[in-house]
Amino acid sequence: MSPKLSSPLALSFGIHIVLAVVLLWGDFSTPPKPTPSALPMEPIQAVVIEKSKVDAQINKIKKQMADEAQKLKDIENSIAAAKEKRRKEEQRIKNLERERKQKAQDKKAADIAAKKAKAKANAAEKLRKQKELENKQADEAAAKAKRIKEEQAAKKAEDLRKKKVAERKRQAEEDRERAASQKLLEQQMAEEMASRQQARRQQMMTEIGRFTALITQTIKRNLITDRSTMEGKSCKLTISLAPSGFVTNVVTGQGDRRVCEAAKTAVYKAGTLPVSKDPEIFREMRTISLTVAPDKFN
Repeated sequence: MSPKLSSPLALSFGIHIVLAVVLLWGDFSTPPKPTPSALPMEPIQAVVIEKSKVDAQINKIKKQMADEAQKLKDIENSIAAAKEKRRKEEQRIKNLERERKQKAQDKKAADIAAKKAKAKANAAEKLRKQKELENKQADEAAAKAKRIKEEQAAKKAEDLRKKKVAERKRQAEEDRERAASQKLLEQQMAEEMASRQQARRQQMMTEIGRFTALITQTIKRNLITDRSTMEGKSCKLTISLAPSGFVTNVVTGQGDRRVCEAAKTAVYKAGTLPVSKDPEIFREMRTISLTVAPDKFN
């Protein structure tokens, strides 16, 4: 409470308290008894106040006191409310100031964070661009290396193809030359073989002719017949021989019967005819055919 307000209120309150005490403790209903005195005195005229008036006065004072107290209380409440309002206002101002400072700090921190984030983003962007440039350069280098490698591979493949073509041509030429040489050689060999075969055949035929003549002479030696009666007659014989010259079979063919019988008997009589020891010549004369004409034998 303000000192300016407390002094009058306290004075007023004190006066009313004193008045109340006097009214309450004073007895105005019964006149005071005369005090015995040796000396006669004149009677004192006392003022008699009615109790209802006193009570009314007391109630009035009480009411005034209650009103004053209520006013005092209202004033105190107003003062307390004003203090509380001022305290709240001061607290609100402090809170606003604290909020302002906090916002300023937050803004400063946000600005710093934003600057850091921006710097980080710039660094990241710079790194991204550097990485992108490096990747681009790497891709270009890889593409160039791949292109060079492909060109080298294509050139190598083309060289290999040309080499293979040349090799095929050379091989074909060699094959043609080899084939021509082989054909010529085979032709020469064939001619040589034919010549040899012909010579061999000629030799074999000569040998076969010689052994045929020997066989004919053997048959002549063993032929028993009257040649005069067989003049102009003959018989064809087919004689089968073993490798030793042993006669295994005689077949008479076209000719005179008596000449055939006589020739057949002469062959069997000989039993073994002269044959070549050469297996190839013997194969040619294993079965030999000849014509027996007795009048032509010398």
